[in-house]
Amino acid sequence: MSESLSLRDRYLALIDEIVQNTLKGKISSQEQVYQMLLKSVTTDTGEVFELALSDRLNSTQQQVDTEIDELKQAKATRSLRAIKTIQSQWQRAEEQNKANYAIATAVKEITTADAGSHLAVLLRIIDPNQKYPLSLQQIQQLSKSLQPFAQANPDLKQISDGIIRGLASWQRLQGHLVSWMYEQSQSLGFGGIPGERGPWATWAKQVNSELPASLFRTLAIEQSVIEFVRQQRDITLSDWVEIAIIFQYLQRGLVNWFDQQAYNVQAGSKLSISTFLTFAVIWSQLANGLGESTPYGRASSQVLLQILRTFTQRPYFPLYGGIFASFAGTYLRDALNYLNEPLRQVEGTQEKARILTLLGYSQRALGQYDRSANFHQQALEIARNAGDRACEIANLNHLSRTYVAKENYAEAINYSQRALILSRQAGDRTGEANALVNLGYSEVMQAQQIEQIEPETYEAAINYLQQGLTLSERLGDVQSKALCVSSLGIAYLVVGQPQTAIKYLEDGFKTAQTSGDLYLQGLNLANLSEAYNHLQNQEKAIYTGCLGMYLLNQIASHEWRKPAKLLIILQGQIGMAAFSNVLQQHRSKIISVIGVDGYDYIPQLLEEL
Repeated sequence: MSESLSLRDRYLALIDEIVQNTLKGKISSQEQVYQMLLKSVTTDTGEVFELALSDRLNSTQQQVDTEIDELKQAKATRSLRAIKTIQSQWQRAEEQNKANYAIATAVKEITTADAGSHLAVLLRIIDPNQKYPLSLQQIQQLSKSLQPFAQANPDLKQISDGIIRGLASWQRLQGHLVSWMYEQSQSLGFGGIPGERGPWATWAKQVNSELPASLFRTLAIEQSVIEFVRQQRDITLSDWVEIAIIFQYLQRGLVNWFDQQAYNVQAGSKLSISTFLTFAVIWSQLANGLGESTPYGRASSQVLLQILRTFTQRPYFPLYGGIFASFAGTYLRDALNYLNEPLRQVEGTQEKARILTLLGYSQRALGQYDRSANFHQQALEIARNAGDRACEIANLNHLSRTYVAKENYAEAINYSQRALILSRQAGDRTGEANALVNLGYSEVMQAQQIEQIEPETYEAAINYLQQGLTLSERLGDVQSKALCVSSLGIAYLVVGQPQTAIKYLEDGFKTAQTSGDLYLQGLNLANLSEAYNHLQNQEKAIYTGCLGMYLLNQIASHEWRKPAKLLIILQGQIGMAAFSNVLQQHRSKIISVIGVDGYDYIPQLLEEL
């Protein structure tokens, strides 16, 4: 206590000294005050200084308010102004002290780490999920502070060099962060013409280091990142740190830019989601290529999990979606499979529950129903224990959808009913909209399975679907609406009303395009093909079937085979020449959705069936 009082008195004396020197004209700038505070107040005693400063501020303010003598009041007013200057410069000094302390602590942690763990410690220190993440300038200072230790430890020299190179590369890339978007003639995203347009080709031209440039070129031409990294025999620690810095700042820069696009919130969040997923997958592929048991492989997984943890905290984290249109490129087709391995290292947290939710949805799209159910069951338990009610409800809904895919309709109805009850209790309107849709959809499919023909059965089920649609539209929830109208379209197809089904399926396709859900886009087109075929409109059945088949194949969904089989039947009915003629007539419309390469790939897909 006596030490505390002594320190307080010392700080009061410092404040009084600065005030008196200000009144005497000995202090001519705020910078002088700032330097005095940096020199005299230690980081760990800042709270004591703040209390002393608060006391002086309050007592001086009271004197200004109550003093009758004009000369004394004038002096008190000048003193108050000087104290407020101290207050503003203390805030500045405190930030600097915190930065110095953070850097000193980081240097100590890295330099005293066990051999072989320096990289893991560095990544933990520069993790953007830290309560007080290091700024770019602080990371630069960290690199300089490591240099005195470089002679004694080669790893520390390589880390320092890697940071310097990474920050220099980022500075060159920063001006070209989004320039590639204005070169693309079609939709925004990470697709584009392989090797010609898109971010990777643009960025490859800007960096001077060979390894990052080669990695960018590999991504630009949609070659395997796994194979690329396995061919690199001499990756140094410095190389890896440079890549880590470059890719982390690119990802964070893009997300920040997209998040600030107020002109189109939905487009901005859609592209932010795409960015998180794309960079997460790149790191997962790097981890896979380098080997999970190697230091660089483990470090890649560490960065991946940092990205996913940041993603799960965003308000637009897709609890009801998983594969998005901007998440394009053949090199990413099976990418979400790779995210499974690093998750085994994470304890049961809210973040893990949300990541597993994403994986479960994606596995269902790929036709991996058992894996999907397993992911959602894990996520359900973790979310319940973590108190993440929205995530818990989402996984009940996903389990309902997965069991529909498994043709276990009783279980699907069970999960949708649980989701409906829980969502209404929690006031989760998005969860409720999805639960209504899943309940109606499950009941339609069950009625079809047991060959119930009573109109009342289908009417009750379709009523649930209509309620879900109304609610999703009221909420302005595009992803939920896409699911609602798609489900209604399938329901009307099941009950033998193809004309009504087409209305909803066309709306479902457009809405899925808006939400960016590639799986729902493909599914709607495949079902449209079936509906048009029921109406004997072979031309539109071929057009929509080809698009649906291609899109589903692009995300490796086994469901591409269903429209493909129908197309083969149609090809047999009208003949090869007439079939090719229909494709040629719709060429421009097909290219507008899947590009020239997609159009050219259609005949090959039909041969693969």
